[in-house]
Amino acid sequence: MVTRFSSWVHRNMPTREQMEGNRFIRPWAHRVLASELWRFTRRSVPRGVALGVLVGIIVPFAQIILAAMLSLTVRANVPVAAVTTFITNPFTTPFIWAFSYQVGRWILHIDAMIVGGPVDRLMQVTDMWQLIQWLTAEGKVLALGLIVVALISAAVSYQVTSLAWGGWIRAKRGRRQASTQGGPTEGFR
Repeated sequence: MVTRFSSWVHRNMPTREQMEGNRFIRPWAHRVLASELWRFTRRSVPRGVALGVLVGIIVPFAQIILAAMLSLTVRANVPVAAVTTFITNPFTTPFIWAFSYQVGRWILHIDAMIVGGPVDRLMQVTDMWQLIQWLTAEGKVLALGLIVVALISAAVSYQVTSLAWGGWIRAKRGRRQASTQGGPTEGFR
């Protein structure tokens, strides 16, 4: 399972050359293709995963390009952010949108019980909500749900990736220490 996922990621991960040749990225290519944004480090990979999840859930189109551009601001790994946007695809999007709609309904139901409905009033006043409603074309319930689900999913994916990265490094160090302790010096005791 892990090898299939790894090979899928390797096939679908954009290369630096593909990004360099993209006409939309060309004006910012010198920044997007900076080597520190393409290294796999303990900080850049979780940032890339969280950014990819966030963009993948909220933005319905041009996700890879937006994730690459936003990677500059948070110093996230560009290929990881780009590949992670595939969290939404034709198979998962209906489920994510249905769940987000239910979350938005639940939040607005609780908001209606509060005097004055502060969340509902905020959504009517800001232009950002009008933009999100236009992007989703499903109204404020879905828009609110998508944002809440995206933010929580990004935070959880950041934490899980950080923990997994740390565990991988600890296991790698443990194997290295075991190989040096059980190595050629063992016969000389």
